[in-house]
Amino acid sequence: MTIFLYCIAAAAVLIYLPFLLVAYARLSVGYDISAPRAMFDKLPPYAQRATWAHQNSFETFMIFAVAALMAYVTNVNSAVAVVAAIAFVVTRLLYSIFYILNIPLLRSLMFAIGSLGSATLFFFSILQANN
Repeated sequence: MTIFLYCIAAAAVLIYLPFLLVAYARLSVGYDISAPRAMFDKLPPYAQRATWAHQNSFETFMIFAVAALMAYVTNVNSAVAVVAAIAFVVTRLLYSIFYILNIPLLRSLMFAIGSLGSATLFFFSILQANN
């Protein structure tokens, strides 16, 4: 099921979408190439939240990528697993949007649904491997 591979690629791209706002904000406040991390406190709040969304995306990507690769390698052929993989990608996009817009309840809900998507892929992969 190549959909798992496509979802991994899409999730990898989504890691960097919030950083586009960070880059814009850095340019707006005057990018300091000698101390790029020291600029964080100078960034507007939306860019600080975009930085955190970017960092969180790295953390969740590792888990999802392993889960999706397990589903691919074990040849999981389940509509539920496909929905879980696609749901992860969609919720990670929404997670970043809600984080940047400072809507904590929806951000947390998207995090939970995305995590459930990864857990579902692990479940189906282990189930498939044991058959």
